[in-house]
Amino acid sequence: MPTRQPVRIKPKRTPGDLLAGLGALVVLVALIAGVPYALLRLAGPPLPPELLNLDLLTSQVGTSTITAILVLLVWLAWAQLVVCVIVEIYAGLRRVGMPARVPLSGGTQLLANRLVSAVLLLFTVSAVVVPIAKLTGPPARPATVATALYAMSSPAAEERAPLVSVEKAKKVYVVQPPHGRHHESLWEIAEKCLGDGRRYPEIYKLNQHKEQPDGSRLHMADLIRPGWVLDMPDDARNIHVVPASQPRDDTLKDHRTKPAKLDGRTQNVDPGRSALPVESPSEVSVSPDTSVIPEGRSEGGQSGPAERRDPGATAEPGHTGQNTSQNANQNTGQNTSQNTGQDAGLGMLDYLAGASLAAAGLLAALGRRRREQLWHRAFGHRITRPRDDAAQAEVALRLGADAPGSRMLDIGLRLLGRSLAAQDRIPPTIYAAHLSAQTLDLWIHPPDPDAPAPWAAHDGGQVWRLPAHEGRMLDEQALADAPAPYPGLVSLGSNGEGRVLVDLEAAHGLISVKGPQATAALAALAVELATNRWSDRMRITLVGFGEELAVIAPERIRCVGSLAEVLPELEAKAGDRGHGGEVLTGRIHGRAADPAWPPHYLLSAIAPSAEEGRRLAMLGRKGTRTAAGYVIAGDVPHATWNWTITENDRAAVDVLGFEVDAQLLPRRQYRALIDLFLTAGRFEGEPLPDEPEQVTRTPSVEVRILGSIEITGPPPLEEGRAVLAVEMVVYLATHPGGVHPVVLGGILWPRGVQSVVRDATIARVVAWLGTDGEGRPNLYADESGRLRLGPDVRTDWMLFRDFVRRSHTDPTGRARLLEEALNLVRGPLLNGRPRGRYTWLAADDLEYNVTAGVADAAHRLCEVRLAHGEADEAVAAVRAGLLLAADDEGLWRDLLRATHLTSDPGRLGAVADALHRRAASHPYGGGMAPETEALIDELLPSWRMRSAPTA
Repeated sequence: MPTRQPVRIKPKRTPGDLLAGLGALVVLVALIAGVPYALLRLAGPPLPPELLNLDLLTSQVGTSTITAILVLLVWLAWAQLVVCVIVEIYAGLRRVGMPARVPLSGGTQLLANRLVSAVLLLFTVSAVVVPIAKLTGPPARPATVATALYAMSSPAAEERAPLVSVEKAKKVYVVQPPHGRHHESLWEIAEKCLGDGRRYPEIYKLNQHKEQPDGSRLHMADLIRPGWVLDMPDDARNIHVVPASQPRDDTLKDHRTKPAKLDGRTQNVDPGRSALPVESPSEVSVSPDTSVIPEGRSEGGQSGPAERRDPGATAEPGHTGQNTSQNANQNTGQNTSQNTGQDAGLGMLDYLAGASLAAAGLLAALGRRRREQLWHRAFGHRITRPRDDAAQAEVALRLGADAPGSRMLDIGLRLLGRSLAAQDRIPPTIYAAHLSAQTLDLWIHPPDPDAPAPWAAHDGGQVWRLPAHEGRMLDEQALADAPAPYPGLVSLGSNGEGRVLVDLEAAHGLISVKGPQATAALAALAVELATNRWSDRMRITLVGFGEELAVIAPERIRCVGSLAEVLPELEAKAGDRGHGGEVLTGRIHGRAADPAWPPHYLLSAIAPSAEEGRRLAMLGRKGTRTAAGYVIAGDVPHATWNWTITENDRAAVDVLGFEVDAQLLPRRQYRALIDLFLTAGRFEGEPLPDEPEQVTRTPSVEVRILGSIEITGPPPLEEGRAVLAVEMVVYLATHPGGVHPVVLGGILWPRGVQSVVRDATIARVVAWLGTDGEGRPNLYADESGRLRLGPDVRTDWMLFRDFVRRSHTDPTGRARLLEEALNLVRGPLLNGRPRGRYTWLAADDLEYNVTAGVADAAHRLCEVRLAHGEADEAVAAVRAGLLLAADDEGLWRDLLRATHLTSDPGRLGAVADALHRRAASHPYGGGMAPETEALIDELLPSWRMRSAPTA
């Protein structure tokens, strides 16, 4: 079989390159040789006699001394430049990719980089040093560019052939004219188009000082005008997609006063619900064996706009829940299973990602279970990970979770209760709340204009408002012991601007839920009540449904088969739950650990009989608050509030006048959540995969994920596009088997994306990564149509695994190889990744494999060091592993044993104290594993007295 011979691409030098190189050479010679010559002739050596005199420290400083100091500083600056030039020349000649950083030499090294790069062009084209930074923006590119995707037409092909050309596109938003007194702001545009108003600086930076159609420019973030055309980030929704070359005047002419949702090209998305763009005709050809995506679906297999349903009834057996990573590794011709699997993902996004507060609580509860799984993890195994629908459910939770909003609701309410208690005031009744990216609003009764700071009264005291910037600054530790005054607040749904919550206790009686999705609404209420962070101890009784939900929060949830089973108990305890102002007053004067009035909420999917309805009404004490809430499915005669869930999933509360997109948990999503938590309760683990083959090539692009995300080699990207491009490279680098562009689109844009945007982004990344040492593109499409990274792209995880593999077969060099592997670890996996990105990790092996692999390497090196009596080195090995696998308590036990062998009781005590504090303040809770506590008792019997809280 003939061998494919690569074709080396040799760009030509231009006369401009030669002139620039000659000029740079002259400047370099002048700086390197001319500066020291001039200094020696005019100013003398670096250390003149004035600075060598010891009396300088006590005598008065004169003009000659100051001059000598200035001369020394000039010599130091020259020396710094020389070091930078040497580093740049070494990097350029050796072609090591990104040059090493010289400390405190940002501007100087940039100058050296430019000069050396220009000089090297005189001698060789391929040995150009990679620029560290750009003083100006990237040069303008032509409107139409050919995508640099390459595919081998046959095994004998001599180069990778490019796919079909794609016109470069950009996303823009046309500022709309005012409606009455309402004018659009960058915050509102960011919230509508990017899902988070706090991302408005990204829009501002993309448009700062750019000329607008009316001739003006954007100078202040809060001053925008109707008709302006704003460039938008790549992940924006509710925007217009136009050719990159289109003038702003033409864009405005095509889209003047026309919202994106009406222009027929994109789909409007309400915050809190999934984004389902209308599919445009595909503009990139795919492999012939790839079937056509049905009309009305996006590339990820997602269905058309405004369609929200439970896909459980139509799922095809054998194809449901194919997760993202599986699709990425299957043959691209199997589109039936791909589309079906991504249909499952659609349903998860519709319901689970939309339930942003419940998603945040569920992730926290899941984190506690994962900690317990790590307590039982065995060497050579990773914890059991979810698959199919359960994995897609976690992807949706990660995508939609509003942890900052949940925190603000929790801390803001606790602060409100503490402030009112300090003023000896009775807290008002909060019958509803609205949480958005800008504010937390409480609708109270009766109106009260005297809201305690930082809350402010609005609308005559009917609304108490906490601005988001004030909520973010609240001290969580200072309010750790403050009780939760309103634990019955629970999400009813979304109104397009934020979450609408109602207080179950504020109904002062029974709440009736009617409609075809009544049970799905009850399940959503139960999940949020059981996992929210703005409550302390509570009890939730589910009647006729939800027996499996106890796996999520067994300490809060119990299930019974009928109302008859629970009514006697409720009636017996009714007198102990207080009424009226006693409940709220008692709570705010209590403690979080022991609330004065712990609530009990009853959610029944079974309609009561006439007698049961009468008894429930008596329990509700109609017209009076109790520390209880009763939500009943069906038409209940004595109900105080009536909720109606319509067929199009809208929820309305009669007496409150609300109508929102209902928060629901249909059957399939319910089942997926249960499977997710059941998987997190499995302790047997899964074997780690075998280590890969040896890594031999020196990379031209290195992707570093064992800590903060770093890609060395290619030049910097502009800020607005770097996040998505880096995530694409990270995914492809950690999936060497390749992935089809359609599947990649569903991974990076889980809410959907137009093909023109996807392909333009891929083309941009291809150009960014450039070519390898043999002139081949570092990102290309293989003969099956899958996107792959070339052999000159390497991850630190690949190198880590290679070191570990070699340590298995080299007993003499085992410690050295394991130490080299752990030296690659700089912190948590993909540390600092942007919120809402990398959600595909939930359905992927990477996070599980890396955590277990690093922990095992640290454990093995610790054992090797201890076997040689090197306790301090063993401690260092474990601490290196804990940088990434901080929740692996097996490593903490290794650290305790190794520290004990240093024979330093104080050092051991410090480790025990640190572990105790970390377990007590862990964001997911859970304390320490019993085995860890037993080990501390054995090695340091006095630790419990040391860590006991003082009175």
